[in-house]
Amino acid sequence: MEKVGILVVSYGSRGAALADKLKRSEEYNVELYIVDRQRNPFNVRIAKEHVVIPDLDVNKIHNFVRHRKSKIDFGIVGPEKPIINGVRDLIEEESGIPLICPTKKYAIEASKVRQRKLFEKVVPKANPRFKVFSPKDYSSLNKVRLDLWKWLDELNNEAVVKPDKPAAGKGVGVWGDHFKTREELFEHFKANFQYGPVIVEEKLVGEESSFQCFCDGRRIVPLPETRDYKRAFEGDHGPNTGGMGSYKDSGNFLPFMRASDWEVEVNIAKKLFRYLSGEERNPGLIGVPFYLAFIHTAEGVKILENNSRPGDPEIINVLPILKDDFVEVCMSMIDGDLGRVNFERHATVVVYKVPPNYGGFIDAFPEKVDETEVGSPIDLSGTEDLKKRYGDKILFYPGSLELRDGAMYALRSRTICSVGVDRNIEGARRIAFEGIRAIKGGALWYRSDIASPEHISRSIERMRKIRVGIVHKEE
Repeated sequence: MEKVGILVVSYGSRGAALADKLKRSEEYNVELYIVDRQRNPFNVRIAKEHVVIPDLDVNKIHNFVRHRKSKIDFGIVGPEKPIINGVRDLIEEESGIPLICPTKKYAIEASKVRQRKLFEKVVPKANPRFKVFSPKDYSSLNKVRLDLWKWLDELNNEAVVKPDKPAAGKGVGVWGDHFKTREELFEHFKANFQYGPVIVEEKLVGEESSFQCFCDGRRIVPLPETRDYKRAFEGDHGPNTGGMGSYKDSGNFLPFMRASDWEVEVNIAKKLFRYLSGEERNPGLIGVPFYLAFIHTAEGVKILENNSRPGDPEIINVLPILKDDFVEVCMSMIDGDLGRVNFERHATVVVYKVPPNYGGFIDAFPEKVDETEVGSPIDLSGTEDLKKRYGDKILFYPGSLELRDGAMYALRSRTICSVGVDRNIEGARRIAFEGIRAIKGGALWYRSDIASPEHISRSIERMRKIRVGIVHKEE
């Protein structure tokens, strides 16, 4: 087989899943050169060379690549920070190695203000009402408060507060969840306003879905739809997280969606692509330029936000059922000749196990945490029998897990995910949770209602009520 060297810029389970799918190529002898935030045990095991760059600084990444120019044919980037900071621009210009991710210009998740203005221009029906508050426009917080109060009057207080930049201040806050009074909202607002512009937009009521696509600069190829579980605790309570798990059905869209909903989402993504790409092929959009968070409301499909990278965990639902050789798919994106991408008609469920301090769990439920187990090594020996029993129907991808002195220790974020693959959601869920229960140590915990029949039934019923106008914002 032809040998191909591939750079993988990784952070978390998403990077491990990308690396795994590339390594499983049946057409190429793949050698992986992995840049990671820590010594991810999975990546260390499968990489030809593995290096830790904790801050994923683009200059340090380029320095690693520069010394291996003759060995690396192309690269793929998972996390947002190096994409936003222009890792592709630097490496392609200086080393000539193509990367699969948008260039800095098209990393539109760098600014939520830019996103909202783009959506307003290209797909206005999918854009919620919003107002931008910028520090440069105000001489005092009292003047900001006056304008904000007027806007809240228009929204009947049903508002969402978002910082312009990723990870600024306290992040996204939602009326009724993170604050219940205007003063509480204003405190959240100020925590973000000190760092730059803040968007205050209408709170939307509906069911959420995640849309992703591959892009070769000429066209986008939609991937099957997924559902993410952002909230930390059962029943969609607690703070927002990076995602506690996700599921996909055996087809292209989710149980609470109609085929027409899927078509609307695809058309929105195509309109955004055509606007950004222009008349000719635009290589700046190669990769996953649109990972759109949609919400299905009584007024139709609306956009919550867009990310310019593969979703975590959402891409982990999709990669295991990709029938085509992923190396070939990547090469087609680079060459601009990506055609149809084929998937097995299987459902997948991803469940994360996380450390006790993640999502504020140890503070909310101290009685559920075994203090004697906090900080202990993670034991994956129980997963080996499951791998023998299920084969490729069960997968494990370490995330915020570090190999240290021959043992594995959980860090601060999502530690490891278990992936179940089966013909339907129920079967995939059963397998994924068998995997989760086999992971021991570290006082790790997980959401037990990911992809549960009860949760999915509630989504279906809620969407039915929304369509006939029974559910209102007060709910």
